[in-house]
Amino acid sequence: MPATATVIGALLGLGTQMYSNALRRLPYMRHPWEHVLGMGLGALFANQLANWDARLKEDLDKMIEKAKAANELRYFGTTFFLYLV
Repeated sequence: MPATATVIGALLGLGTQMYSNALRRLPYMRHPWEHVLGMGLGALFANQLANWDARLKEDLDKMIEKAKAANELRYFGTTFFLYLV
């Protein structure tokens, strides 16, 4: 997963820089260091996005478990208590 995100981010950064040069009608590889910088920033962005997505899924699972526990306590806990009285 991290390797895929890195490659996709690097290609996104490279493509963005080449598109920027093409729009300005400059040579595609005018300043190579800009392409390297774009690839690095794209890879960083994609990796952070993948980490954020994983953390979001974990937080969502925790919230769903808390909601299930609250619902079970609200509905099953009170009816069980009423039958005991």
